[in-house]
Amino acid sequence: MRILVVSDFHVGKGKFLDNGEVNILEDFDEDERFVEFLDHYSVGTYYLSDVHLVMNGDILNLIQIDIDGEFTHLITEDDTVKMLQQIIDGHPEFFDGLRKFLARPNKQITYVIGNHDIAMCFPKAQELFRKTVGEGVKFTERFYMNGISIEHGHRFEAVNTMPKSKYFVKGPNGKDIINLPWGSLFCIYLLPKLKIHRPYIDNIRPLSLYIWWTILHDFRFFCYLCYTVSKYLIRSQFPPYGKYNKNFKLSLKQVMKISIHPTFTKYAKRIMAKDKRVKLVVLGHSHISEWRRFRNGKYYFNCGTWNHVPSLDKSQHKNISNLTYVCIELSVKTGEFRNAYINSWQGKWRPYIEEVRTSIL
Repeated sequence: MRILVVSDFHVGKGKFLDNGEVNILEDFDEDERFVEFLDHYSVGTYYLSDVHLVMNGDILNLIQIDIDGEFTHLITEDDTVKMLQQIIDGHPEFFDGLRKFLARPNKQITYVIGNHDIAMCFPKAQELFRKTVGEGVKFTERFYMNGISIEHGHRFEAVNTMPKSKYFVKGPNGKDIINLPWGSLFCIYLLPKLKIHRPYIDNIRPLSLYIWWTILHDFRFFCYLCYTVSKYLIRSQFPPYGKYNKNFKLSLKQVMKISIHPTFTKYAKRIMAKDKRVKLVVLGHSHISEWRRFRNGKYYFNCGTWNHVPSLDKSQHKNISNLTYVCIELSVKTGEFRNAYINSWQGKWRPYIEEVRTSIL
C-alpha cells in the first residue's frame, strides 16, 4: 500500500477572471501535471494497487475567494458552498482528475483541513466536494495510521491557530460563521492589496531576505509594506473586525512568535514525544520541502508545495518550482510503515525524481 501526501496547492477560482484579466490571487496552474500524477498512481501497474491520496491542507484557497465581488471574514456555510463552486468551475480538469482517481479500484482520498480551507469543516461544503469528486472522500484535521501522523501544521503558529472547542460563532442574522484567526484576516483583506504591487510576495522564500532586499532596492515598496501592515495590526483589533469574531485579537506575545520562514522540526519532535507510537510525521504549511531523521528510526517530512516559489536564497539562485510530494510505503501483510520518500513529480514521460529516501528495513 502507498500513501501519497500533497499540500498547499492554494487552488483558486482560475487563472483568468470573467472580464479576461489575470487573477493575481490564483497560485495553482499545474492542473495537467497533477492529473498525470494521479493517473500514474492509478493506472497500469498501479491500477489494482492500494493507493491513498492525502491532501494535507490548503489545497483550496477559500479565504481568498470573493462572494459576489466582495471579500469577507464573515464566512457562512452558504458562502463556502458558493466559494467552492467557483473553484470547481475554475479548475474542471483538477476535479475531474480526482474523480477518476477515486473511481478506480482500491483508491482512497482523505482531505486534511488547513488554514486556507478551514471552511471545509462545513457539512454542505464537504457534501459538494463529494458530489464533485466522489462519495469516498473523508475529511479530518489529522490523519493517523499505523504510526504515521499527517496534519497541515498551522496550529503551531499562534496567528493561524483555531480554537479547539469553538470553530463556529454566531454572525450576522444569527448564522454560524467560521471563527477565523488573525492570519486569515491578513490573507483576506491585506494580502490582495500587497499582491497588486508585488504579485509573488506571499510565495517568496525566505521572505525575511526579501524584506531586507526591499530596503536597499525597493525602498518605496518597503515603506508601503510597513505602513500597510502596521495599520492593519492596529485596525484589526477594533470593530468591525472583532464584532462577531473574537479570534482576531492579537497580543504582543503572538506578534513576536510570527515566523516568516518557519521550520517545523521541533513540532515534529513534540508530536513524537507526545505519542510514542508515531514513527513518521508529515506536515505542510511552510511551503518548504524538508526532512529530518531522529533517533530510533523516526522521521519528519514536509511535502512543500506545487506552486511557483521565487527564491532569494544565495545558495539556490533560482525559482523553486519542484512539484514535491511524500510517498509512504506500508507493508502489504502488516500495514506497518516501511519506507518514505520525498519525490519531485516530472510528468508522465519521466514520472518523478527521488530526492530523499529513508528506510527502516
